[in-house]
Amino acid sequence: MTTSTISLLCAEKRAAFLPQLPCWTFDAQRDAIRRSFVFADFNAAWGFMNRIALAAERMNHHPEWSNVWNRVEILLTTHDVGGVSTLDVQLARQIDQIASESAESRFEGGGAAKDMA
Repeated sequence: MTTSTISLLCAEKRAAFLPQLPCWTFDAQRDAIRRSFVFADFNAAWGFMNRIALAAERMNHHPEWSNVWNRVEILLTTHDVGGVSTLDVQLARQIDQIASESAESRFEGGGAAKDMA
């Protein structure tokens, strides 16, 4: 997808998309969406990040993120348009799907990754 086909989500469209991403929060200061995860250990967190990296590379849209031991912080914004775009919504949905598919390898007790929100 080229920059010319990506557009910034207006406030109304952003308000329509955010309820579809209930675990994500809007960061008005960055015009971004963010989500935090806690995993059982470093290996589970790193494996999760690897799966996201493959999806992000296919989309040519890459998250801002950090990892400290079992924690992963993800922030999505489209720098080319200066804020949240449909690419961020699409990647957030893929991240949510990856999280739901790999629940058995994450967070102690066999449950899904625990949100830190």
